[in-house]
Amino acid sequence: MKNKIYTKALWLGACLFLLVSCSLDKTPLAALSPGTYFSNEEELRLYSNKFYQDILPDGPGIYNENADMIIITPLNESVSGQRMVPSTGGGWSWDALRRINYLLANSSHTADLSVRNRYDALAKFFRAYFYFEKLKRFGEVPWFNTVLASDDAQLFKPRDSRNLIADSIIQDLDFAIGYLPETKDVYRVNKWTALALKSRACLFEGTFRKYHGLPDAEKYLTLCAGASEQLIDNGGYTLYKTGATPYQDLFANTKAIGQEVILARDYDDALGLFHNVQNYENASTQGRPGLSKTFVNSYLTSSGGRFTDLLNYDKKEFTEETQNRDPRLAQTIRTPGYTRINSTAKVAPNLSYTITGYHLTKYAMEQVNDANGKSITDIPLFRIAETYLNFAEAKAELGSLTQGDLDKSLNLLRGRVSMPKLNLATANANPDPYLSNAETGYPNVSGTNKGVILEIRRERGVELVMEGHRYYDVMRWKVGKRFEKPFRGMYFKGLGNYDLDNNGTIDVCLYEGTKPGSSASLFLEVGKDIILSEGNKGNIIAHGNISRTFREDRDYLYPIPSEEINLSNGVLKQNPNW
Repeated sequence: MKNKIYTKALWLGACLFLLVSCSLDKTPLAALSPGTYFSNEEELRLYSNKFYQDILPDGPGIYNENADMIIITPLNESVSGQRMVPSTGGGWSWDALRRINYLLANSSHTADLSVRNRYDALAKFFRAYFYFEKLKRFGEVPWFNTVLASDDAQLFKPRDSRNLIADSIIQDLDFAIGYLPETKDVYRVNKWTALALKSRACLFEGTFRKYHGLPDAEKYLTLCAGASEQLIDNGGYTLYKTGATPYQDLFANTKAIGQEVILARDYDDALGLFHNVQNYENASTQGRPGLSKTFVNSYLTSSGGRFTDLLNYDKKEFTEETQNRDPRLAQTIRTPGYTRINSTAKVAPNLSYTITGYHLTKYAMEQVNDANGKSITDIPLFRIAETYLNFAEAKAELGSLTQGDLDKSLNLLRGRVSMPKLNLATANANPDPYLSNAETGYPNVSGTNKGVILEIRRERGVELVMEGHRYYDVMRWKVGKRFEKPFRGMYFKGLGNYDLDNNGTIDVCLYEGTKPGSSASLFLEVGKDIILSEGNKGNIIAHGNISRTFREDRDYLYPIPSEEINLSNGVLKQNPNW
């Protein structure tokens, strides 16, 4: 039986934590005495199983992406600009860190040094993951690498420097890379997972520093490029290419495909482990997620051309705009001809289920799994595709990207779906005006590699959409003003009947006033059920009633809970302007 994140052994390991305190400053009970526990590998394994549950995101933490590419209702407060300083909570939790440090403080009781190093490496991987999430969210935070007693003066220490946090994360990951096993298992952390996290963390830190005007950006970008290349060249991972729709099938799969997936969260109906992605995509009560029109416009044509270079691209209706595009668009949303897995019936986008009209399908399997809490697809947490993109972006930002680098990374992603290769010289000679425009793109990208950086960002969006990356991509690139731009959806030329999948039946009828006679399966009253940008025609407008504000001097970091600052007697300082 495969070695899963959630197994009976994990459950037993979790039970041990009923005997362990959940705060930074309390000592475990006698049943987990440092003098008697961690004396063998089995005890280390049972204890460390809980780290997977404590630290790694669950399914919703990955697919419930809420930024500017996927629009949901209601908007997350970090997107709508309605965040307030919480009194408690707000992500300022340290319970999981204490459990990690407890293992590291007591693993020396294991006589076998190789076993100890392996589990120390595992603990340090999870500590690095824990602190990377804190760094993204809060910036500077206190660094704790010991188990604190209730009277320890360090309990309310000041925040440590960003340099110390970032470099400590890298030190932990380097130890993990050196001592974790190379054996691949999509449900267990190994050397390759640690390299993938180092690639991700160093890209974040390098680009955050570059675009926020902080020092040492090149240091972290160089570390990202090195870790990425080591994983690409030595990890043995390749893209899944089987079948006519390999991108779709990679995610619509009950068992993570280890050829490409480095680490996944396991879901299994036999074990009662479910998530809710298909109900999220196919119900009117789960936020009605949908791609934004701005993001849909970024998908290239199937010949590799820019869709936004086409005449009147912004006035094309759904059945026209979805033709001859990057195949990943039709493997991410319902487009004309879409059928559910194991069904031949063509189904159109359902505007009851999506606020923008662009109906998500990523991770979706048979219709039976649309029921609330009945999705069973494994959720990839790290895959080699992300590392390809990290590598290309880091090299481009460093100014050292070559065509050969693109061909061993980003162009493999395009090749999987038979898209033309990205040419470095061509991209830099003619940067995409749509992607560099302040209303629709990234106006702060400049330099000789401007064109290729924009193309890498395009590819990152298309390949990694709905995988939990977008919000912090916006943060590290310092383009939070994107959240203020209109959130638009499908374009409609006017009132009337619409066949959204070209199958000869009417899918939606738009009307004003009295409801007309029609065979449509859905009626939407314009101005009430649906808002269009030009009155009775135009693009769907989502959340047009919310005046969204993103403060450049504040909103790239989250606030620290006020109660934490009070408990520290002011030693802990609030993030700027909160």
